Amino acid sequence: MLKKHGQLFLTIAIFFDSIVISFSWLAAFYIHFKTSFGPPPRHTIPDIDIYLLALIPVWIVFMSSIRVCGLYQPQRGKPLSGKFFKIIKVTTISVLTLAAVTFFYREGDFSRFVAVYFFCLVTILMVVSHLLIHMVLKKIRSLGFNVRHTLIAGTGDLAQFVAKKISLHSEYGFNIVGFLTSHLERVNSELGGVRVIGTLNEISAVIHKYGIDQLFIALPLNAHDEMEAVLDSLGEETVDIKVVPDLVKFMNLLSGVEDLDGLPIVNLAESPLHGWNNVVKRFSDIIFSSIFIIVSSPLLILLAIIIKFESAGSILYRQKRVGLDGNIFEMLKFRSMQVDAEDETGPIWASKGDDRRTRLGTFLRKTSIDELPQLFNVLMGDMSLVGPRPERQVFVEEFKKSIPKYMLRLKMKAGLTGWAQVNGWRGNTSLDKRIEFDLYYIKHWSLLLDLKIIFMTFWKGFVNPHAY
Repeated sequence: MLKKHGQLFLTIAIFFDSIVISFSWLAAFYIHFKTSFGPPPRHTIPDIDIYLLALIPVWIVFMSSIRVCGLYQPQRGKPLSGKFFKIIKVTTISVLTLAAVTFFYREGDFSRFVAVYFFCLVTILMVVSHLLIHMVLKKIRSLGFNVRHTLIAGTGDLAQFVAKKISLHSEYGFNIVGFLTSHLERVNSELGGVRVIGTLNEISAVIHKYGIDQLFIALPLNAHDEMEAVLDSLGEETVDIKVVPDLVKFMNLLSGVEDLDGLPIVNLAESPLHGWNNVVKRFSDIIFSSIFIIVSSPLLILLAIIIKFESAGSILYRQKRVGLDGNIFEMLKFRSMQVDAEDETGPIWASKGDDRRTRLGTFLRKTSIDELPQLFNVLMGDMSLVGPRPERQVFVEEFKKSIPKYMLRLKMKAGLTGWAQVNGWRGNTSLDKRIEFDLYYIKHWSLLLDLKIIFMTFWKGFVNPHAY
């Protein structure tokens, strides 16, 4: 929404942050090598050209961290403390990343004290610069400069939703003058603190009377006649016209507008994993699953031996599950039940005190250790380390008819662990809550969120009272 204005403020933010990063980096060099502040240098003073050249990767790392942490995303009415916390995350991640890179880079000698000074300077100065930008924009708006007078055609849920969104982006300088309605009796009433100042038939007169600069047409889907009449009446007006399609209730995941050779396409649901995001997630899956397989290999071998000797049957249990985009794959687990456990019952969920389990299987299922072979599913690409848990096809067919938005889970590759699981929604718990948490994860996916879920899995995700 308001893309051009968003790009303007994004450019301003990048410009000032780039100045802060460059200044902090060179100031840290000067403080350590050119002043008596702090411990004296242990080696000869390096050529500043090395540090000037290093500014390029430093800037790239910071911009990448800013994108990952969402520093430039609108605060949506949240307190400034949230932005300052994000700045600290950005500087911490960036400096740690740079420290890791310089550990392997031996061509130049980068001082650890410079890194410490740089971290302190860049954190403080980024906080100050973002605070100053916020204060300046607020002052400019309070003086009435660069304010655009906005009119919203419509009074329904969509129109009120547009007004709410605009009010959350006060940095754009839009002043909502009022609503227009198709019902004469609603004129002069108030909706969310904004007055209804006229009818749709009076739109041209209202535009001239109040000096409107920007018009948002937010009419419901069934208001075809009103939409056509409004657009016809605007033929001689010079205001900026924005049409908001009444599709908000249908929008899921990463919805938005795309361009197809000049043709606007409204995208209602799309996975966040495309382009580099997909590459990054797949790369992290390969790295982490390989490490976990190597580390857990003694345990995997030991459990395989015990399972083989405890009861007849295979060590691994293969079960068809529904994965990304509805594709079927074979999920691996350590066998925790008697052979042919579902011959009499058919596909059912395990329950408390289930007598189909083996003695070892009871422990394996309770601790989720039976899921460890899925690391090989992750390595092969059938699954991801983190994502919505895969379900059996028979249950997918049942749930998609009774649970709204259930199939949106399949827009992300199935995971060994997930946001719902680490928050306690697994096993015999509320399906609605599991879907809610799964969709939250898909919509807000980031590599940092994946890492958080992995750490939470180690902390509290293995043992669960609902795991039978």
